[in-house]
Amino acid sequence: MRTDAKVVHLNKAAPDAKPTVTAGRLPVALINVRDKAALQLKQALQALFDNADDTLFEMADRAGSNSEQSAFFEAMRDLRLKRRSIERGFLQKVFESFATLNQYDIGPAPSAEAVSFDSLSLVQNDELEESVAVDTMVAKVMTRDALALTHLSTRLNTLVSSKVDDKSNPLGPLTLCDSFLQACSELVMEIRVKLIILKLFDRFVLTNLDQLYAEANHILVAAGVLPELRSTPPRPRQDRPARPANTPPAGSYSQDDVRTDEEMEEVFSLLQGLLSEVRGAHRSQAAPRDALPISSHDLLRLLSHIQTRAPQTTDYHEVRDHLDQLLKRASAKSGKNRTVGEIDEDVINLVSMLFEFILDDRTLPDSLKALIARLQIPILKVAVIDKTFFSRGSHPARRLLNEIASAAMGWGDQDDTQRDSLYQKIEQIVARLLNDFTDDPSIFSELLADFLAFTGDERRRSELLEQRTRDAEEGRAKAEAARQEVERALNQRLLGKTLPEVVVRLLQEAWSKVLLLTCLKHGTQSEQWQSALDTMDQLIWSVSPHDDAQERQQLLELVPDLLRSLRDGLSSAAFNPFSTSEFFNQLETLHVQALQPPQPVEADTAAPTADIDAPVEFVGPPSPAMVEVQEEIVLLAPGEVRDLEPEPRLPENDEALIKVDNLRVGSWVEFQEDEEHKLRCKLAAIIKPTGKFIFVNRTGMKVLEKTRTGLALEFQRGAVRLLDDALLFDRALESVIGNLRRLKNA
Repeated sequence: MRTDAKVVHLNKAAPDAKPTVTAGRLPVALINVRDKAALQLKQALQALFDNADDTLFEMADRAGSNSEQSAFFEAMRDLRLKRRSIERGFLQKVFESFATLNQYDIGPAPSAEAVSFDSLSLVQNDELEESVAVDTMVAKVMTRDALALTHLSTRLNTLVSSKVDDKSNPLGPLTLCDSFLQACSELVMEIRVKLIILKLFDRFVLTNLDQLYAEANHILVAAGVLPELRSTPPRPRQDRPARPANTPPAGSYSQDDVRTDEEMEEVFSLLQGLLSEVRGAHRSQAAPRDALPISSHDLLRLLSHIQTRAPQTTDYHEVRDHLDQLLKRASAKSGKNRTVGEIDEDVINLVSMLFEFILDDRTLPDSLKALIARLQIPILKVAVIDKTFFSRGSHPARRLLNEIASAAMGWGDQDDTQRDSLYQKIEQIVARLLNDFTDDPSIFSELLADFLAFTGDERRRSELLEQRTRDAEEGRAKAEAARQEVERALNQRLLGKTLPEVVVRLLQEAWSKVLLLTCLKHGTQSEQWQSALDTMDQLIWSVSPHDDAQERQQLLELVPDLLRSLRDGLSSAAFNPFSTSEFFNQLETLHVQALQPPQPVEADTAAPTADIDAPVEFVGPPSPAMVEVQEEIVLLAPGEVRDLEPEPRLPENDEALIKVDNLRVGSWVEFQEDEEHKLRCKLAAIIKPTGKFIFVNRTGMKVLEKTRTGLALEFQRGAVRLLDDALLFDRALESVIGNLRRLKNA
């Protein structure tokens, strides 16, 4: 049993203290959304904690052992103590999520705790259970409220600079779950108790998100933000009867479910009106006039037969040929001509056109297209069963297609598919649908939840590596800026001057490191930086000629402190001790010479000499080797090669530069490296001090860096294109509807 000593006490603040995050540049309409949402979330969280005691008490009452019962009672006590802190922490995270919408945040520094890349794949059991629970909760919300959330994300994108999608939306289920888990990080409880708390969060907070999204969209519509987007209003709570025990679970749809949603049926009716122009054009042969339409149930049986007998069938015409052959057999067996009904015929044509778009889409890698093509029959069967497939963005089958395409955005065709875990996962999903899907669409919900859990783990790994990449690039940019400051300081003092070679070499090779470390650690406005510059100035002055006796006396007083400063600086930079000792020996000789008064030249007339007229000079110490600094000093990092050729200047209104400036962090692009190879990567960071654009692959590893001008030149020669990261199915449906309208108006 835990003792009171194990309770972590949070900082005590006023219970009703508001979060300290400032709104910054948030538009007024968005502030209204935030405040309204915070109030509703606070009330929902209070309801959670009000019911937590009763739930945990019931669990303790049913516990099978004293230790198990004790765990539930301890959890009750821990929740009571930390309830206020959790509520404040959760709302603080919500406010922070809104505050960062209008700024690009490089993110916090990595945790001081060492993380092994090998251990990233070994998720602990408790963490795995928690992750699966969260992904399931998120999937439920997305299945139920995806359309309203997508509309909210779309509206936010018109108001803020950051790119907002359903995953990064401050009110999205994933963001709210993460905020709640962070707020609960101080709780000390077993995983089974934690899962109960998560279920309560699902029940009292996430279940009511449809009302929250409706209110948020209403506020933005009232402010004039995309009023043309129309979401289905949420039904009042009292109008939602409990689902009978024998009805399908969430994610599966019966014909009764479809008929109750008149708006969804109306959308399909409108599509049928557009399809009238192409009805029958896709059929391989005309049906006899006396042909009787088969039922949708019989069509499903025929499609399942094709799915089982020809699982590799991917082309519409192949599917149609198989279907016509089966209809001929059915007609021969019954003695009556059979054909596909008009509604089902429209469904077949519409799915065919959707897949034509998907398989022509340049955003999808070819290896993925081959897998998605095999889903044509399962998707066709879903559409036959449930016509809301075409109108409901939250439909599990649609979402599964969208999630697969989104996860594979950075997937290159040259990747090793046999070793790629994502490819294998998608291949498993395709195989499962082909083998197990008959007429129960709930399998799509199951596969969607499983795939979201998988991609969640993949995303967390890539985000960790991507954050490290950003941190490393920020550090590299800071080091580059410091090197430029040191170069400037050295060139100001040395360029064009003639000095002892040993001094020039020391300043360039050794003291430059002292300056660099000082600049990085303390900055150029610090006393330490000025002191390092003063030491350099004193060294240069000390080895210059001194004809005046007063200057020699000043040098004599300066030397001890100068030598001490030089030794301390070189020691702090870990400069080679042997080289340091050698330098000081040579510097001593230079200082001795500088302290000597000028010697007159005298002739020794008493000495015998072969040439009486030739004078004899006193022999002194050898003169030091001198060097004139004629070229600018350039400091390079280990392995760095600096391109001295300046980049061409482009006018600010250049179309390619405008494309570069419109790139957002998180955008996916494709570079054409040569005729055969393409590189897909994501813009992870724009490093402002150096103007570098840093690109990473889908694992978060850096693969490319470009300057602003260099990237613009790539756009000019057509070697880079922006990948469309909008939802795949939605893009396909929009394209198909556009084509049908043009046909109808032609």
